[in-house]
Amino acid sequence: MGYHLEGVLLEVCTCNVLCPCWIGEDPDFGTCDAILAYHYEKGEIDRLDVSGLTVAMAGHIPGNVLEGNWKVSMFVDERASDEQMAALLSVLQGEKGGPCAELAQLVGEVVSTQKAPITFEVTEGRGTIKVGDTAYAEMEPYRGPTGEVTQLVESIFSTIPGSPAYVSKAEVYKLNEPNLGLNIDLKGHNAIQGTFLFDG
Repeated sequence: MGYHLEGVLLEVCTCNVLCPCWIGEDPDFGTCDAILAYHYEKGEIDRLDVSGLTVAMAGHIPGNVLEGNWKVSMFVDERASDEQMAALLSVLQGEKGGPCAELAQLVGEVVSTQKAPITFEVTEGRGTIKVGDTAYAEMEPYRGPTGEVTQLVESIFSTIPGSPAYVSKAEVYKLNEPNLGLNIDLKGHNAIQGTFLFDG
């Protein structure tokens, strides 16, 4: 029993490029307001198949990311059954241990959980996320002289523990989440993408 989850992460926030949270520094503007989504290409939780589903979180980080006390709203793919939704939330809220529990320890309050239509697309390093009427973002990775995507490795903080993060810029970032008091419409701010493999 436990979980095995493989997939792709997209994340965008209000910090400039590159978000200082990833190296343990304070957010550029004092707080960091983010949307992030995990798309599970393959996954099982206590033998329940969750492959193909996506979970997104809108979050308010009130200061240094490592000090925690985040407030988040959680959105589960509307295609998930009630059993799948409960299993996914249990992992992301730290109830199943493992690497996801380490991230969950930083969350001080989950203000809402709900199902939503989620569109998650990644093609050749470009990413798009849409969460109902709440969030929309488009991001494009930076590339080195060889054309390979620029990577951040061995950062003190990561939402994809153990994996490299691909440094990107969001050309569009919109987030309207009244439960968190957030109404954001920005261009040219931080974005991160990458792959993950979580076992717990």
